[in-house]
Amino acid sequence: MTREHADLAGHAWPDVPHGPLVLVPVGSTEQHGPHLPLDTDTVIACAVAREAADALPGRPLVAAALPYGASGEHAHFPGTVSIGHEALHAVLVELTRSLALWAGRVVFVNGHGGNVATLRGAVGQLREEGHAVDWVPCAVPGGDAHAGRTETSLMLRLAPGSVRLTEAAPGDPRPIAALMPDLVARGVRAVSPSGVLGDPTGATAEEGRRVLTEMVSAAVRRITAAAPAPGDDRRRS
Repeated sequence: MTREHADLAGHAWPDVPHGPLVLVPVGSTEQHGPHLPLDTDTVIACAVAREAADALPGRPLVAAALPYGASGEHAHFPGTVSIGHEALHAVLVELTRSLALWAGRVVFVNGHGGNVATLRGAVGQLREEGHAVDWVPCAVPGGDAHAGRTETSLMLRLAPGSVRLTEAAPGDPRPIAALMPDLVARGVRAVSPSGVLGDPTGATAEEGRRVLTEMVSAAVRRITAAAPAPGDDRRRS
């Protein structure tokens, strides 16, 4: 199946297959340093979802992306738009309840780390309601925290015209675990005035291709491993 055929929004309703797997990219609109666009997380989530749909069996569909998430830690940078955890939770729950009227399974493909706690909570609630729902991250082992080499390489692969490499410069290089207390207490700008957590130096489109392949493979493995057994759609309604 080509990506065009996987695009849910491009279908007329009679063409939607019975009980499909639906992948929903979840991103953000937030600063990504002076060299990457605000929609970086959304672009990456969409790419992983589309590539995964191509690799998965059956006829998976990719829904339109949710471009706003929980990005309060980036609030002091112009351009950032955050709907917060409560609103995001409500959106994830209502999207799944609506999709479940005709979809067999829903998987959120998440491109923003700030959404993780909300995804876990929403998916847990939805499973208790009996829905077949999961989420997968767009992440690779050893990737830097934010707007560094990993995301810059991905964007050089996916949207090179939106990357301003002449503006790319190192930010705070500490791993996310070490940064987290300061991020929670004071936000990203207090830790890194540029908004970069990591070092974009040396990013390349070829590295972005390898990272994307790794992300897609990991997503496909997780989606496949969590698939319900035949005859069990994990729903009671």
